[in-house]
Amino acid sequence: MTTKLTPEEVHRSAIVIDSHADTPQRFVDENYDLGDALKGGNWNLESAKKGNLGAEFFSIWVEPSLYKGQFARRTLVLIDAVKQQVDKHPDQLMFATSPEDIEKAHREHKTAILMGIEGGHSIEDSLALLRQYYALGVRYMTLTWSNSTSWADSSGDYDDPKIPHTDSGLTELGKDVVYEMNRLGMMVDISHVADKTFYRTLVITRAPVIASHSGARALSDAPRNMTDDMLRQVAINGGVVQVNFFSAFVSQAYRDAQIAQKPEVDKAIQDFKDKAKSEGKEVNYEQISKIQREYADRIPRPPLSALIDQIDHIAKVAGVDHTGIGSDFDGVDGQLPEGMDSVADLPKITAELMKRGYSAEDCRKILGGNLIRVFKQVQEVSKQLQAEDRPKITDKQPFDKPVKK
Repeated sequence: MTTKLTPEEVHRSAIVIDSHADTPQRFVDENYDLGDALKGGNWNLESAKKGNLGAEFFSIWVEPSLYKGQFARRTLVLIDAVKQQVDKHPDQLMFATSPEDIEKAHREHKTAILMGIEGGHSIEDSLALLRQYYALGVRYMTLTWSNSTSWADSSGDYDDPKIPHTDSGLTELGKDVVYEMNRLGMMVDISHVADKTFYRTLVITRAPVIASHSGARALSDAPRNMTDDMLRQVAINGGVVQVNFFSAFVSQAYRDAQIAQKPEVDKAIQDFKDKAKSEGKEVNYEQISKIQREYADRIPRPPLSALIDQIDHIAKVAGVDHTGIGSDFDGVDGQLPEGMDSVADLPKITAELMKRGYSAEDCRKILGGNLIRVFKQVQEVSKQLQAEDRPKITDKQPFDKPVKK
């Protein structure tokens, strides 16, 4: 007779991987340490232990307007801040750059710390910078954040006529970026990109992609979320969609309330920036975030069931083998579904999925197994491509060169 495992036992048996948390901003802007109390945030050592978190991909995100002209510098500062946290807490954290590292950390009862760059503007149109970020340990890059780059279009400004866009979602340089990521073994992240860029990327990539923190557009009609066809295409590609916990991407009702509030929030932020400028002071992201949170806290949070609906929908459309979790902790001004206040609350997801009939094996896949599989496949493709001798797309091909007479 088989003994049925409890949700707690299933959660403890899984390698739980969260593919997106924005805590590095706090390290730099607030001098925050992971050994501290949460102080209004979502991620610290105590909560990671309670949540049985096996691995976290900390987001290396550079706010494009605040750090214009110094994207690479800010990127490096954030990377350094992540590494400093690991160095401070070697008994509980382990810096990781591979799926094997994640598994090793799990065996040693430590949380594996990885990094993903959020926004291709960090590479400043340079494949050399991309390679150096990989050398420093970055293992995925979101092709765009909410801002388009010269080589890829974002869902965040796609309808803005003042922003130049590409013809097909990726320029020739954009195609080279995807190929170089494949060659390096860096996961290609399609969260945030415009639909056109998503489809073009799937044509170009030789490896499975990830959506590090996305949701289903069928349940919340945000351009950042993915249509059912896009979810199915990720499955065909062999990739994985990591479900975002942000209330506006989870719940249509919350999103509608946030849209109605936006003009008031934008005015408050602009007033703050203007006042700071008149006083000769610099503005950092944390100050802006506090203003945004003050307004967002006025909107009722959606129930936890709305987040489970997202996971369930994506698992039904893309398949259980192509679904995961990418919380966006510390990146959404605390705007998370009820009961999801920190990494300590992750076991609630397992319990709710099991109530809906998901098996222990299904839960283990969603909690982290699927991302490990994709990560391993990306590394296999990297080995194959490094054995090939392929010119960059932007290089002139032999048949384009003038014939010698």
